Amino acid sequence: MGFEELYPSRRLAAAQRATAAAGLDALLLSPGSDLRYLTGYDAHAGERLTLLVVPAEGEPTLIVPTLERPAAEASPAPGTGVRIVDHADGTDPYPLVTAALDGPTGAVGLADRMWAEQVLALRATLPDTRQRLASEVLRELRIHKSPAEVDALAEAGAAIDAVHLRMGEWLRPGRTEVEVAADIAAAIRAAGHATVDFVIVAAGPNGASPHHGTADRPIGAGEPVVVDIGGTMPSGYRSDCTRTYVAGGPPPAEFGDYYQVLHEAQRAAVAAVRPRVGAQAVDAAAREPIAAAGYGDAFLHRTGHGIGLDGHEEPYVVAGNDRPLAAGMAFSVEPGIYLAGRHGARIEDIVVCTTDGVRRLNTIPTELIAL
Repeated sequence: MGFEELYPSRRLAAAQRATAAAGLDALLLSPGSDLRYLTGYDAHAGERLTLLVVPAEGEPTLIVPTLERPAAEASPAPGTGVRIVDHADGTDPYPLVTAALDGPTGAVGLADRMWAEQVLALRATLPDTRQRLASEVLRELRIHKSPAEVDALAEAGAAIDAVHLRMGEWLRPGRTEVEVAADIAAAIRAAGHATVDFVIVAAGPNGASPHHGTADRPIGAGEPVVVDIGGTMPSGYRSDCTRTYVAGGPPPAEFGDYYQVLHEAQRAAVAAVRPRVGAQAVDAAAREPIAAAGYGDAFLHRTGHGIGLDGHEEPYVVAGNDRPLAAGMAFSVEPGIYLAGRHGARIEDIVVCTTDGVRRLNTIPTELIAL
């Protein structure tokens, strides 16, 4: 899969049409996933201005610091049709924004996570221009993954699955969460990821905190261990997968009982995914069996989040989101049960909605794994 297929030039044209339809004169995108989505350029975020100017009509311009121009030119960006201009240290880059807009602007869409200092500088540069969020335009483009994007996410899923399949090499009683996490991080890179985004190793009572991270605490025999790991592939697309393990002995009796409930809930939620089903219905499919078993208050978070160039993006699988699913939407299905002070469990797969159902992009078993 080439970068030309993953970052096609037609995306910029589609973004320009959507910009005009939204009543915006341009998008102004700082380094981040929106800029990469449109150009393939994984831009460095720093105090020097990097900005993609996408007018509703006319030539898109990528403004970069002079010292980063070689990286921009080596990226897929030139192949998408953007013009690259640069600014030297010590010069004011904001007149380049005005020039790239080539005319008055009534409203522009800014990258949602643009640094405040850049937002304020653009407000001063364009004092008569209203600022809105670029996600008003780009959300609908990014939420529907192309076949090439699905392939990239499947590649990421296979890479993180390969790490989970090696867990028996590292996860043993007496080793600390930190020690196990260091081995996992090295394996994530060895499996083909460009970066490690997160490693959660949460044993025993730490497993009751969904975003625990790691601690310098030895893992006890028979303690449930939640392992949630993910990274970014060279393509820019992300992995994210959670499994729950027990090493060195049987788990507590109560844990075995509620893990079976969780396993059935996760399977039910995956099975509920299909076109035209509301996102909240998938959340309900996971939540109902957990609540029926008496653990409803222990399911502390939404069932899932979208994934692509960001680890968390649209669509969000949560109560209140009645947006119908559609083919190409990719997201996690990750119910959990967390008993404070005792232990917890989570099962997470990345899935993609297909034209007639669902495809799991993580394919390893979801049963409790005894090491």
